[in-house]
Amino acid sequence: MNGALLVLAATAAAPPQPSPPVAPGQGWSLVWADEFNGSAIDPRNWTLANDCWGGGNAERQCYTDRPANAAVKDGMLLITARRERFTGPAFPADQRTTPDKQGQATRAFTSARLATQGKAAWRYGRIEVRARLPQGQGMWPAIWMLPEDNRYGAWAASGEIDIMEAVNLGEPCTTGEPGCPAGREQGILGTLHFGGVWPANQHRGATTAMQGALDGFHTYAVEWSPQAITWLIDGTPFQTQRPDDWFTKGSATAGAPFDQRFHLVLNLAVGGRLPEERNKGGVNHKGFPKQMAVDWVHVWQCADDPASTARCEASGD
Repeated sequence: MNGALLVLAATAAAPPQPSPPVAPGQGWSLVWADEFNGSAIDPRNWTLANDCWGGGNAERQCYTDRPANAAVKDGMLLITARRERFTGPAFPADQRTTPDKQGQATRAFTSARLATQGKAAWRYGRIEVRARLPQGQGMWPAIWMLPEDNRYGAWAASGEIDIMEAVNLGEPCTTGEPGCPAGREQGILGTLHFGGVWPANQHRGATTAMQGALDGFHTYAVEWSPQAITWLIDGTPFQTQRPDDWFTKGSATAGAPFDQRFHLVLNLAVGGRLPEERNKGGVNHKGFPKQMAVDWVHVWQCADDPASTARCEASGD
């Protein structure tokens, strides 16, 4: 009897097995995923930034590789922005190749930025991220993609796909504006950057209001094929762009620049021109630390034709 009880107790204590990802429709095959079920960020999947550059947007944080800013806990990736004075490299690693970019910078906040660059990149498919976003003036969480090879030149000639950007969630806004249905910021942005090398770059996108709880988990996704890129939140499309909507300066290649492999970036910025010029303006220094929680990342492609979504069940425009 006691032995049976011990067996039952041991069985009850065994951790549940995680459920496999659910395909978004017929024909999709999972080609890459991170469920964040371990005890640490998987270095085979992600590289963490370590710089105080500010992203070229006058952001106010230093990105660090410390567990205080990026860690895995309870089956989630936690990106934490903290109000703390920090000194680090003034430029990102790929720019620290000349003597004039070897200096240090000090910022008032720290946070984290993770990228799959050099580890995983894709050409076409459906990229999904389930995440919970922080609120407050000056907060700028983002899920986005950059070209793996910069075939058409430096930013933004080789493109950028912003799957999700949110600025100043929960802050007062003008009712009736995109992303502001009831006087409280709920705007989710989906944007493409393209054209020529800065400052000859252009962008095109749309803003929609997040449905449901601002402090809840939502799934942000793009379906990307040679024919179109469609943005979705919780499975509902809110924007589609087609090759006629973008271009690469000096290139006649059809679909350029979004005909190449792109890698994924997850980050939480503090301040910068985009959030600081909206809503109340600036950065509210109260309420830190702020946190972006990522439950999982799934990348799907068509099993019959990985270079297209044409044979997969699409969500439509």
